[in-house]
Amino acid sequence: MGSSGDNTVVVGLIGAGIGASFSPALHEREAALLGFDYDYRLLDLDELGRPASHVGALVREAQRAGLRGLNITHPCKQLVVDELDELSPEAAALGAVNTVVLRDGRKVGHNTDASGFREAFERRLPGARTEHVVLLGAGGAGAAVGHAILALGAERLSVVDVEDDRAAGLAEALGPRAAVADMGALAEADGLIHATPMGMDSHPGSAVPPELLDPRHWVAEVVYMPLRTQLLQDAEERGCRTLDGGAMVALQAAGSLELFTGARPDRDRMLAHVDELCAARSPLSA
Repeated sequence: MGSSGDNTVVVGLIGAGIGASFSPALHEREAALLGFDYDYRLLDLDELGRPASHVGALVREAQRAGLRGLNITHPCKQLVVDELDELSPEAAALGAVNTVVLRDGRKVGHNTDASGFREAFERRLPGARTEHVVLLGAGGAGAAVGHAILALGAERLSVVDVEDDRAAGLAEALGPRAAVADMGALAEADGLIHATPMGMDSHPGSAVPPELLDPRHWVAEVVYMPLRTQLLQDAEERGCRTLDGGAMVALQAAGSLELFTGARPDRDRMLAHVDELCAARSPLSA
């Protein structure tokens, strides 16, 4: 059930509607190339018939079963925080966890989303202007990418969320360069980061009216199931540069894999793998 020996590693992913996740393939192939006997399991809340509030219980069950660690995704990245023994500095600053290392009887939370997005942005939107950026979504993913874009030098970040209190909380946490706004801020912005569940296979559609997009904008997406969300299709039709969620998922997976095993994955190899996985899917199911 669990892991035994340094080269045998069992990990899992907790989230809702995760059956199409790339994480098992990304982790298992790279881990095998690094010399590990690696088993990545999906703990889908929908299939298990359990609410997101059970994330703490699921983490404890995984710990008892001997798993080396867990990835955490929507809708549990913030809910899991209070269930852990310790947080890394980045996870504490973000108030969100996407990786839990289970070791020596302790549950330690980390966040590799911010570093994954930061590197994906640098690699795939080189030279993009970041003087004023709109961030749509103030949940766990929004916190991570908000910190990341500020670290990349954004001078002004407009935080938009359907829940005003959540937007205000994130803007305060992000500091003086961030402020609550509405989608009207996009008229003066250089780019848009989308960090809500809208566009996922389980939440089809787009949260951004296409008429708000201009060719001068770049649009970065966090969702990767499907890879070409309605938002990205609209943005490309309007002439915008785009960044899909595939690169971020590969690079955050690399960070998690390193935490689980102590070995350094080949980032370029994992990026190539996620591109292969995306290409293998039809346009309608990508």
